This record gives sequence, C-alpha cells and structure tokens, in this order.
Amino acid sequence: MLMGEYAYSIDAKGRLNFPAKFREEMGERFVVTRWLDGCLVAFPLEEFAQVAEAFAQKGMAKSRDIQRFLFSAAEEVVPDKQGRILLPGVLRRHAGLEKEVTVIGNRNHAEIWDTAAWQAYNQRLETDSAALAATMEELEL
Repeated sequence: MLMGEYAYSIDAKGRLNFPAKFREEMGERFVVTRWLDGCLVAFPLEEFAQVAEAFAQKGMAKSRDIQRFLFSAAEEVVPDKQGRILLPGVLRRHAGLEKEVTVIGNRNHAEIWDTAAWQAYNQRLETDSAALAATMEELEL
C-alpha cells in the first residue's frame, strides 16, 4: 500500500526523484498522467490496466471525456539508476510543477503535487472537517 508524503524538487530537465519507498510497489515501469484537483497520478501498470478495463466495461461513449483526459497525456516512465523519472512538459504544466514538489501515497496510486498547491489543498480539508465527516458517513466508514 502506498502511503506517506515526500518533498522533492524537479531539476532543470524535468526529472523528479520518485520516493524509494514507492518504487518497489510501482514496479520497474509505471504510468504517470493528469489527475483531478490539478495534480498528477502515478499508477503501477497493472492498476492502470484495471482503470482502462473499468472504462471499457462502462462504455466508450459514456466515459470518452475522462478517457481522453487520462490517456492522451499518459506517459510510461522508468526510474533511472538514481530513482528519477522524467515528467513531460504537458504533465508539468497541468499540475503547475516548476520546482518544489510533494509526492503522496494514496492507497493504490501516488499523486504528484506542486508543494504550494498541496499545502493549500490540505488547508481546505483541515478547515472543512465537517464535510470530511459527512463524506465518511455517506461512505459508511
């Protein structure tokens, strides 16, 4: 299971050191693409295949917009010997990634955030704990 929060910097070539604790679970190759809330998502190949299959089960027409959003920008990445992955410009622009980056574990995937955006997002969550509690109740947790 992927969990935790790690701070990194993107270098001038667009490379990001991906957390060592995540690399083993992600595998030798994994997929990075655009995600909701203005961040990126990294899925192990098997998980990304399951996402694709879930869309196939729902029907192409019904899910075409989200498929275009996810798959058109998807990039299969391979960490180098230092554990860095190259994030293409289209992905960096989507998430506003310039220098300071936070990588978080979120159960079966990792999210890659601009650090300032992650901090602002967390602040919103912390100030609206009633909404979080309502969602937990709705999900029967």
